Amino acid sequence: MKTTLVIMAAGLGSRYGGNKQVDGVGPNNEILMEYSIYDAIRAGFSKVVFIIKPEMEGLMHRLCGDYLAKKVAKDGTPFEVAYAFQDFSSVPNFYKIPAERTKPFGTVHALLCAADVVHEPFCVINADDYYGIGAYQTAHDALQRMPGTGKAAMVGYLLKNTASLYGSVTRGICTVENGMLKAVKETPQIKLHPDGQLESVLEQKMLNPDAIVSMNFWCFMPSIFPLLREYFDDFLKNKAGDDIMAECLLPNMVDDLMKQQQLEVSVLHSPDKWFGMTYKEDRALVSEELKCLHERGVYSSIFMSLVR
Repeated sequence: MKTTLVIMAAGLGSRYGGNKQVDGVGPNNEILMEYSIYDAIRAGFSKVVFIIKPEMEGLMHRLCGDYLAKKVAKDGTPFEVAYAFQDFSSVPNFYKIPAERTKPFGTVHALLCAADVVHEPFCVINADDYYGIGAYQTAHDALQRMPGTGKAAMVGYLLKNTASLYGSVTRGICTVENGMLKAVKETPQIKLHPDGQLESVLEQKMLNPDAIVSMNFWCFMPSIFPLLREYFDDFLKNKAGDDIMAECLLPNMVDDLMKQQQLEVSVLHSPDKWFGMTYKEDRALVSEELKCLHERGVYSSIFMSLVR
């Protein structure tokens, strides 16, 4: 069964201080999404969809899109590349966008923008995160078994491996029972202390470092898109208002759909370590991690031939 990798790359990266999606942090100037694409190809994915700002299209073609379109997938079929654009043109007419708003409406809106080009089982990820080889193989295998409606999956990571010493982060802290996701609590302002302790600044309480968190690695069937549309419309009607920073987020949507018994979500685990760039200061650590992976042979010379 054909599976698609959807990459959300339209974020502004305001805390990072630049366009981190196209920052070459690998030893050969690779960008993080190239690792995601390579790992997905190895796992058996045969299509990639880039969700980007319209002005990024030319850059994305040059970076890897045009080259990938000439490749062959693991199953021997031509590798497919598609583009979706996250901008205000996709916002329903009933909602009046505040004049001061420049920020996109979040990850639910981003994924909804890809509805016209995603017709197969898919996983969706952030462009600026490294998830590890095992995550893509686990996700691909789960999608092959997933029923058509009412089911989804999430690759979970440990909170202690996803925080930054250089500033607070927001994470979807998960409640998991018998391998099933029961709740996702979007928790902002999580602070990592030098001694490894993690604190919810807003709630003024310490957090379990081994808690499972969502890093926006979701596995869905195409049947999720009508639910996405309904959820996003409700967000615009009842929650967004004139707030120029309001976001409609995938973890919140999944949590609400589970509470409404419209979705059951299994939790997948990867043996690999997640890392990413939230702040500019994270770059050196990410670069060193990638260098080590190359030196260990996880990414050999074939890497460049597959993504460039």
